[in-house]
Amino acid sequence: MLNFRYHALSLVAVFLSLAIGLLLGVAIGDKGLVSSAEQDVRKSLRADVREAQAERDDARARLQQRQQFEQEAYPGLVGGRLTGRRIALIELGGPSDRMWNLTKDALQNSGARLTSVSVVREPLQLEELAAAARGTRYERLAQEASLLHPFATRLGLQFTHGGRLLRLVRRDLLRQGSGALTGADGVVLVRNTPQLDGTAADAVDTFEDGLVRGLRANDLPVVGVETTDAESSQVAWFKDHELSSVDDLDDPIGRAALVFALAGQRGSFGVKATADGGRLPPLLQ
Repeated sequence: MLNFRYHALSLVAVFLSLAIGLLLGVAIGDKGLVSSAEQDVRKSLRADVREAQAERDDARARLQQRQQFEQEAYPGLVGGRLTGRRIALIELGGPSDRMWNLTKDALQNSGARLTSVSVVREPLQLEELAAAARGTRYERLAQEASLLHPFATRLGLQFTHGGRLLRLVRRDLLRQGSGALTGADGVVLVRNTPQLDGTAADAVDTFEDGLVRGLRANDLPVVGVETTDAESSQVAWFKDHELSSVDDLDDPIGRAALVFALAGQRGSFGVKATADGGRLPPLLQ
């Protein structure tokens, strides 16, 4: 039995050797066949590259046409929708030059002016805010947590109507600020709240809730905005606080939606799953 298995394995090894030898012989001997196959592959790849380049050029041309159309159509779409209105940009947590520039671009030709930009410092510096508010009911802000929500509500009101308390605490409240905080007819809100824990997170949540309550107190339009590539969408937070929102401010259609929302149209506009108002609200008559 052992000898039979040995001879069988030997025969298999011989046949395998012969088969491999034949294959190698064909591959080496028939260089024309290999060369022809290689040429066919190269020809096919060149055709694929040319086709891809043509598709790229066509897409680029169509994109340029779309951008040109949007630039030409935008003034007619938003022109005069916000004539004479003062718009405040408030950023919670951190500054963004990009959001500032996109907001300015959105307001072009609308007739509105971006009159102030405010970046609220987070986490809050309660001791400094209390010291700045000395002589008011909020001077014990750092010791009495119950004062934080009404304090923020009062500031929200004064962002839209001006007031003494906002002037007192402006330096300690804002990380950055420009323009006159003497009132606004509409607010663009950006939320970049940092990841916080414990009492610092609770304080920021309470403050932001109160601030939005004050901003909305007189039925002025307050619109939350973000871009399509935002790392963490804030649309759900805007909805929870009954704010309209635009999730694609980096797109001309999104910037037009912002103008309409500031003109009074309500909804969540944009391209994300949370946008229940479509890309644009119904055009104002």
